[in-house]
Amino acid sequence: MRKEYLIYKLSDDVKDSCKIPREAFQQYGVKRGLRNEDGSGVLVGLTNIGNVVGYERDANGKLVPCPGKLYYRGYELDDLVSPILKENRFGFEEIVYLLLSGKLPDHEELDAFRELINDNMPLDHRTIVNIIDLEGSNIMNILARCVLEMYTFDPNPDDISRDNLMRQSIELIAKFPTIISYAYNIYRHSVQGRSLHIRYPRENLSLAENFLYMIKYGDYTQLDAHMLDLLLIIQAEHGGGNNSTFTVRVTSSTRTDTYSSIAAGIGSLKGPLHGGANIKVINMFHHLKEQISDWTNTDEIDTYLNRMLNKETYDKTGLIYGIGHAVYTMSDPRAVELKRLAGELAKEKGRTDEYNFLKLIEQEGVKCVSEFRHTTKPICANLDFYSGFIYEMIGLPQEIYTPIFAMARIAGWTAHRIEELNFEGRRIIRPAYKNIQVTKKYVNLDDR
Repeated sequence: MRKEYLIYKLSDDVKDSCKIPREAFQQYGVKRGLRNEDGSGVLVGLTNIGNVVGYERDANGKLVPCPGKLYYRGYELDDLVSPILKENRFGFEEIVYLLLSGKLPDHEELDAFRELINDNMPLDHRTIVNIIDLEGSNIMNILARCVLEMYTFDPNPDDISRDNLMRQSIELIAKFPTIISYAYNIYRHSVQGRSLHIRYPRENLSLAENFLYMIKYGDYTQLDAHMLDLLLIIQAEHGGGNNSTFTVRVTSSTRTDTYSSIAAGIGSLKGPLHGGANIKVINMFHHLKEQISDWTNTDEIDTYLNRMLNKETYDKTGLIYGIGHAVYTMSDPRAVELKRLAGELAKEKGRTDEYNFLKLIEQEGVKCVSEFRHTTKPICANLDFYSGFIYEMIGLPQEIYTPIFAMARIAGWTAHRIEELNFEGRRIIRPAYKNIQVTKKYVNLDDR
């Protein structure tokens, strides 16, 4: 039997062996996707870090939609972002300190922490050589491999004491911007035939500024840098139930090393249903700009969006990307913040018409999806609806959209890993799967 045919045959056999009737999930009380029947998540753990609020429960336990709120260590996101915007300063390092420690730093602590981050941004020359050797087009895969390689250079890679976990966390947070920027510049050189520049991070810059400096060689405005800083803050944490953070907690519960756990989180975030969704939105936006002649005509917009929902056009998935969220109902606080910030940046970049068009797509998209699904449950735009547009206005390439998400979320991942390994009564996370395969009698090889 030819090897190629065997692969096809094995694949064809899987069609039957993977079949599980939908009614079986209800029969055995299985919570598909760890979701309850009302759409809420199955409670599997407790945390002090992030809190995602998209609904409330009434006296009868029924879900009641409410404006979305996101809390970091008990502080509402808007209360953290507002003073940073008002004082026109960079705040990501302050938020990282809060997520890791549970406390807001004072001036002295924050200055020392920023210095600690800057001290750890440069890469070991062996990691740089490894990035050059990889020169792949997928920056997320290179990021994961570099994280795994850091295990080799760590003098105590398997030590899960609190002090060592904090050291590893700070080093990872600091090095992510450098790994991503170097990986992209090498990709740009090897794939696009552009000049190769590797910039050493500068001591007097914030993490967001350093990333733009290493990616764009100083070709950025202060508004660009502040927008990126706020994007990092908004994406730094989203509770313990999001797929990548839960992946980090599951792997951490086995007491594996930090690098293996974080690499697993990167693999989860890479998926288009998680961190890769921002690219889906911006590509859809470009398509709509070409297909809709009047960007102010809601009737024309509605007609085309309904064709998308009916799988008649665009990628024929029946989806309007960036609309809807697993938890948020009336609003996603991250999208609300980004919508306002995108408007400011659009003015500077001369792209107000596109911004207004994107707002109309959001407005009509929510309406069309609700009508198509015949639901009265509130639906809102999510984080990804505006993040890709902001990245594009800053001048960042699509290849690093999802890696930037990882550059922000590494703060939340490491905070959750530390918590998973330090609360009392911790146990390995081990849910159950019900086997519904009928028992079979073994048949000897010669008789098959």
